[in-house]
Amino acid sequence: SRRPDNSAFKQQRLPAWTPMLTARSVLPFLYFTSLICLLLGVWLTLTVHTIQEIKLDYTHAGTCDLCYEKRKNVSRAAEPCSCVVTFNVQKRIKGDVFFYYGLKNFHQNLRRYMDSRDDTQMAGRKKNLKNPSSYCQPFISDPNGLPIAPCGAVANSIFNDSFSLTYHGSRPSAPVPLLRSGITWYTDKNIKFRNPRTDNMTLAQVFEGTAKPPYWQRPVYELDTNPTNNGFLNEDLIVWMREAAFPNFKKLYGVLNRSQKPFTKGLPVGNYSIDINYNFPVQPFQGRKEVVLTTLTWFGGQNLFLPIAYIVTGSVVLLLAVALTVIWWKFGRNGNNSDIIK
Repeated sequence: SRRPDNSAFKQQRLPAWTPMLTARSVLPFLYFTSLICLLLGVWLTLTVHTIQEIKLDYTHAGTCDLCYEKRKNVSRAAEPCSCVVTFNVQKRIKGDVFFYYGLKNFHQNLRRYMDSRDDTQMAGRKKNLKNPSSYCQPFISDPNGLPIAPCGAVANSIFNDSFSLTYHGSRPSAPVPLLRSGITWYTDKNIKFRNPRTDNMTLAQVFEGTAKPPYWQRPVYELDTNPTNNGFLNEDLIVWMREAAFPNFKKLYGVLNRSQKPFTKGLPVGNYSIDINYNFPVQPFQGRKEVVLTTLTWFGGQNLFLPIAYIVTGSVVLLLAVALTVIWWKFGRNGNNSDIIK
């Protein structure tokens, strides 16, 4: 009773075509594949090498050594500290220049850390503003019982160093203008993160009855002097809340404003200094901090992984094709085994 019907489909009698993989069909395909991979690898390698990049580790470089030592002492962690790092641009960095801050050995990919947030709270839901998710523990409320906004370990650990860049190649020295807006993903800024409805109230009144995260110096509604960049719409906060997949990462801080001279064509040759408000401690996780000035291409930043992968793949396929060609030429070309490669 369970026997399949006697049809062409169920009895597998439908017409079919099975390719015969002979040496004359397989070997050209292997050579073509290796050629494409090698060309892509070389092209992407040349593209990556057109990127201009400057990396500066400022963990305890220059005058930042004093701040580094101060951040070791928990009792002095709240004391303000600033330092200066200098560098030289020997060749003009042309085009759009992107300013990143980087962290090393900071694991944003730990599961418990990644779960410690309330996305509904940061989407502007008023009921979650004062009733955060239990996932935010232990950063769900302050000692007085007030709910924390934004809650969770991710928001609490926000990177809070700030930077100002100065160009010393002209007289007088000129501050390098950075665009601090438009650095987030469109979906994050316009969909995922929203402030609660104000209903003719100020943002401070909306957040009344909540507390700032323990490690923050200011509440969320006072993060920036620009009122449109406060609350859950603060772009530095949004950038930080998109967790990195690896322990060494960089996040966008700003983009060179090329509307002002002498930066219309990029960063000119000369001496530069970066004034840093040194707040973020790295000693607890044995990490390091850096700033990265870089250009980008259609391919992205300076990453050689994909070009090398293409070159290695193309080389392996080429070696395989040569080996099979030798075998076919020696054993199968003049015999009855022209289809030995199947």
